[in-house]
Amino acid sequence: MNKMERVAAVLAGRRPDRPPLSFWHHFAADCASGPKAVDAHVRHLETYDLDFLKIMDDNRYPRIGLPEGVIASVRDLDRLAVLHGDEDSFGRQLELVGSLAHRYAGQVPLATTVFNAWSTLRQMTAPDTGIHGPPVMEAGQDPKDAAMARLLDESPEALARALQVIAESTANFVRHCLAAGADGIYLSVRDDWVDIAGNGPGTYDRLVRPCDLRILQAARQGTFNILHVCGRAVNFERFAGYPVQVISWADRSAGPSIAAAASWVKPALCAGVDNLGTLVTGTPEACIREVGDAIQQAGDRPILVAPGCTFDPQAVPAANLHALRQAVERPWPRRPTL
Repeated sequence: MNKMERVAAVLAGRRPDRPPLSFWHHFAADCASGPKAVDAHVRHLETYDLDFLKIMDDNRYPRIGLPEGVIASVRDLDRLAVLHGDEDSFGRQLELVGSLAHRYAGQVPLATTVFNAWSTLRQMTAPDTGIHGPPVMEAGQDPKDAAMARLLDESPEALARALQVIAESTANFVRHCLAAGADGIYLSVRDDWVDIAGNGPGTYDRLVRPCDLRILQAARQGTFNILHVCGRAVNFERFAGYPVQVISWADRSAGPSIAAAASWVKPALCAGVDNLGTLVTGTPEACIREVGDAIQQAGDRPILVAPGCTFDPQAVPAANLHALRQAVERPWPRRPTL
């Protein structure tokens, strides 16, 4: 099987010749756009012979209309307007998507990273440092969470409008991504930043879920849409019904386990590798065992083997990454006999 056929088999619920594998990390700040960004993705994909590519997006949402480039008050929320989806940093990301699609169309499934409206607005409450790394699993310790809680408390109506504006702009951007050649999007969501005690019950379902679905509606023509449930989900079940082909999450550090999810989660499973633990501090043999365990947990469900999220490339030995690639070449475990 080639890479396209291998991934397509998993999406259809069939076992391919071997489990597809991918992993990803943020590249250096000067590799966010332009030829350096293309080269970084190509080098990463081809060094490890990955089966699908998550196109990183460190260009982030354009901060157009914000005099200081930061959402500091309710008044700043009202400055946001719906964008066409191809301006400023959106345009730079579209150039990256188009270049990679030109190189890999029909050879490697491409999903380009998109952040949901709450995550985007939260990021905009602080200056953009251009530095991005693995997720912090403990929610509520970041000043950005306090800023969002304050905005919600001061004007829930203005915050809701701002989220809708960002969602509509992101939906426009998503349509451009598909037109540029992406096979789908990798939509990152995180509810433990939202459903905290100070924000009140049901905040995610009331304010954020409709925005998530608006973005996914724009991606409905995509054939490889991945929902990434980042952090430690407050309610993982709420995401299991989202209209995507794949669901990605940190099964090792956040849960649920692959075994617990395999029997009821409908999208294809994308999980299995501990990006914050085994990948960083384990041996190549431990990484191989972890992949084998993930496949065993999935049972009859074919699985896309991947880490729970990004990892620090300076902290992860290259030998561990090569071990992941070696692990998926091993024979599928036999199905248990009854």
